[in-house]
Amino acid sequence: MAVKDQVGRYGEDVAARYVRESGWDVLARNWRCADGELDIVALDGGELVAIEVKTRRTGTFGSPAEAVTRRKLRRLRRLVAAWLGSQQQSFAGVRVDVIAVTVAKAGAAQIEHLRGVE
Repeated sequence: MAVKDQVGRYGEDVAARYVRESGWDVLARNWRCADGELDIVALDGGELVAIEVKTRRTGTFGSPAEAVTRRKLRRLRRLVAAWLGSQQQSFAGVRVDVIAVTVAKAGAAQIEHLRGVE
């Protein structure tokens, strides 16, 4: 596995642990369809949350959250619609969150959680 893939997987593991520790239920990880992938699908109370995880080791190319562009958000919304279409339950609401993970050289990773990104 390439280093960037290992970093990304680590970030997704950190984000999933953070979500669970926040009391949310993780419904799916790395859900895929023909149009792409949702990193984490979780339930925050009765609200469905599609979580895009971005992980970086340095700030050289900006913060991890800056990598989530309008184009990426449009794609995420299409993926959420596809995920909802594959389910047989309803939710009180739906939103897209971004969890940005910065891997520290020493110590714990830093997490920035952006809720309801539009």
